[in-house]
Amino acid sequence: MPDTNPPGPSSAHAPIPALPRYFSDEQARRRFLDTLFDRTARDYDSVERLLALTSGAWYRRQALVRAGLAPGMRVLDIATGTGLVAREALAVVGPSGAVLGLDPSAGMLDEARGLAIPLTRGLGEKLPYAGASFDFVSMGFALRHVADLDALFAEMRRVLRPGGIACILEITYPRRRLAAAPLRFFMTRVVPLASWSARRRASARALMRFYWDTIAACVPPAEVLAALGRAGFDAPRRGVVLGLFSEYVVRK
Repeated sequence: MPDTNPPGPSSAHAPIPALPRYFSDEQARRRFLDTLFDRTARDYDSVERLLALTSGAWYRRQALVRAGLAPGMRVLDIATGTGLVAREALAVVGPSGAVLGLDPSAGMLDEARGLAIPLTRGLGEKLPYAGASFDFVSMGFALRHVADLDALFAEMRRVLRPGGIACILEITYPRRRLAAAPLRFFMTRVVPLASWSARRRASARALMRFYWDTIAACVPPAEVLAALGRAGFDAPRRGVVLGLFSEYVVRK
């Protein structure tokens, strides 16, 4: 079970507090995340397919389209990882559009190179792009891994062109406690057991344990929406799928 009384967050607007099981301060958090994702990058897509019951690609594409992604758009995918969201964005924007990916993990970026899109190593809170450079900014299931929501959302807004859209996908802790227990069991027990090799089982155990603990510790949706508002986005909205998958959408 996650620590229910962890110490305070590493910043005033961190999405999760410090989790002593993994890290105690911002420097240790960054080291932990880099190590975790570098070590599990080779197995990440296989673990994700098990977690999503092979429906992840379909869901991501539908969520992007619901948010307003269209052919011809120029897209920045923050925390692109192995390129799972970027791949679906490419399919939507088509040859007249463009997708760029950014991630702090060198291991993840190595896995994403097969997409043949421009990739940059960096953090969402410090985007290395000029202002008003993109029509659409996406972030898939990585909101829990940033240091500061206000910094992230301010950077998203800065690089968006007027009228541009930001779409943040995230897993939200179930409102019903009865739903939380089976979800935790599936993520932390079933997914690792279903991985067919010892290496993938180890990757799945490390990823799913950390994912569950960060899902349980993450700030509630109301705080995410408030942070989007503080960044200057008008009328931030949240859609929910299956009571679990949050889709935060805003327009500049």
